Amino acid sequence: MAAESSARTVWEGDLPSGRGSTAVASGVLPEFEVTWPARTERSAGTTSPEELLAAAHSSCFCMALSNGLATEGNPPQRLEASATVTFVPGEGVKSSHIAVTGAVPGIDQAGFEAAAEEAGRNCPISGALSGNVEVSVEASLAG
Repeated sequence: MAAESSARTVWEGDLPSGRGSTAVASGVLPEFEVTWPARTERSAGTTSPEELLAAAHSSCFCMALSNGLATEGNPPQRLEASATVTFVPGEGVKSSHIAVTGAVPGIDQAGFEAAAEEAGRNCPISGALSGNVEVSVEASLAG
């Protein structure tokens, strides 16, 4: 059974001076404003499509890495991942870099790196980006 997710955006005006509001169907996030300056200049209290993509990528990656580690007999105690998505005006999204730290009993650094690289290639968001956006992963064990 396929899972569907949806969001709605209403935009008014041209790109440089216009503005919009976006809402996710689940209601888990409050409706938020989107503008071109917020996207390209990153002002406090605003977000962008790229920041939302980074949130999606980091959460998807953690789920995939957790599953991969557990499948290999090393369930993680904790994973903390951050994704940094780079957007270049006029060119688009260029990269998504994931940095992950994990507390994983029974695995060494090389094994953790291999599992993280695999998750970076195979989580569904990475799959959606594949061929269009460079995805890189940096992994380290905690402690």
